[in-house]
Amino acid sequence: MKLTSQIAKNFREIHFGGNWTYSNLADHLKDVTWQQAITKVEDFNTIATLVFHSNYYVNAVINVLKGNNFNAIDKESFNHPPIHNQKDWEDLLNTVWTEAKELEKLIEQLPEDKLWQNIGDAVWGNYYRNIHGIIEHTHYHLGQIVLIKKLLKKNKN
Repeated sequence: MKLTSQIAKNFREIHFGGNWTYSNLADHLKDVTWQQAITKVEDFNTIATLVFHSNYYVNAVINVLKGNNFNAIDKESFNHPPIHNQKDWEDLLNTVWTEAKELEKLIEQLPEDKLWQNIGDAVWGNYYRNIHGIIEHTHYHLGQIVLIKKLLKKNKN
């Protein structure tokens, strides 16, 4: 298996399952209602904010792999569209699933030598660092989502 195929597999698995942690976004978000997604627990970000934030960088890398400039702005990565109902929440999730599948395909098609090139300005690092950073970043925020879900359930009782 070529390196980009393995990276694409790891990326897919954090979103849809099959990784060795047995933890993925799709499984943990499938039973989250829109009300839960926007409920603030203590001073943590909401589940909706964490989902949007994690996917913000997925979208940024998709744009680069399609030939555009890398233009992610960290402070904008938490500004998700308003969620007023279940449809809004499902729309956000559908965007996440669609973009995850798209980035997976783009990673798999990426020539391996491209992995070592800068994704934009040198400050952002190379493609390899950014793609693995997204995977690590998603694992990190998935852990937060799991804990927030537990707190929401505990506070409901």
